[in-house]
Amino acid sequence: MSELLAAHDLCRYFRLAGAWGKGPLLKAVDGVSFVLYPGETLGLVGESGCGKSTLGRLALALLPPTRGRIVFAGEDLAQVSHKRLKELRRQIQIIFQDPYSSLNPRMTVGQILEEPFIIHSLGSRQERRAWVDELLGEVGLTSDVGDRYPHEFSGGQRQRLGIARALALKPRLMVADEPVSALDVSIQAQILNLLAELQQRHGLAYLFISHDLSVISQISNRVAVMYVGKLMEMASREVLAAARLHPYTEALLAAVPRPTPERTFAPPALKGEPPSPVNVPPGCPFHPRCPEAQFPVCRENVPAFRETAPDHWVACHFR
Repeated sequence: MSELLAAHDLCRYFRLAGAWGKGPLLKAVDGVSFVLYPGETLGLVGESGCGKSTLGRLALALLPPTRGRIVFAGEDLAQVSHKRLKELRRQIQIIFQDPYSSLNPRMTVGQILEEPFIIHSLGSRQERRAWVDELLGEVGLTSDVGDRYPHEFSGGQRQRLGIARALALKPRLMVADEPVSALDVSIQAQILNLLAELQQRHGLAYLFISHDLSVISQISNRVAVMYVGKLMEMASREVLAAARLHPYTEALLAAVPRPTPERTFAPPALKGEPPSPVNVPPGCPFHPRCPEAQFPVCRENVPAFRETAPDHWVACHFR
């Protein structure tokens, strides 16, 4: 199967403010490589501040890479013309994290959903209105809400509107940046089910970003685990559940709440806090917290992100 999206040694660094413009370098994404195939969901999971959202914006060409390439349908997004990038953006859309701030409060729902068609000069006014009604039906809302404003909707309904807007131009890929983290648990399940239904109906691919491994495991075909700008492990969700290799993946899974209070779990104790991406430790970035770290190799050498089994990748010296 041909790749829909591919990252090759993708890096994004930010120079922070400092004297004479020489502030410290923040390595938000540092040497990430992965592929995403048509119709599948790749879940990207990690702690807050690990670079997940930055990676999502690189995939959307909202940020240029410092180094490396992001390739969509065979085209390097950093090398195409502005005109071509606008055409490609019809095929790549984003669902934002916060349904309260991602919708323009001064526009009606109908205007919000019609805007993508206007930007890309699609259809007549009558056709666009029909498309808006169709989009509302796709996400489980009635067509009579088009004259209402975002503040008149609940959080779950607003996220449905955000999904409808992302769906408007019939994309092939959606980047879902923590789309359910701001919602109640019961509403989260409804939105995840809606995304799964739309994927089956339209053949969508998702790059699904979350800090919640239980959500990622529910919706993803494959899972990539990220830590301080780097990928630690990547495999199918079944493999990660049964044969995970990296100690950080083990720690994340151990921290997921279980609906069995009579059972006791002893998650591995991780020392300290995640390091700052401005001051990443030498060697393996996880070694200061890793219960299995061995010195000096883990302190001095960066582990390669390598394939240890078919479609199972890990960055660890001892796996």
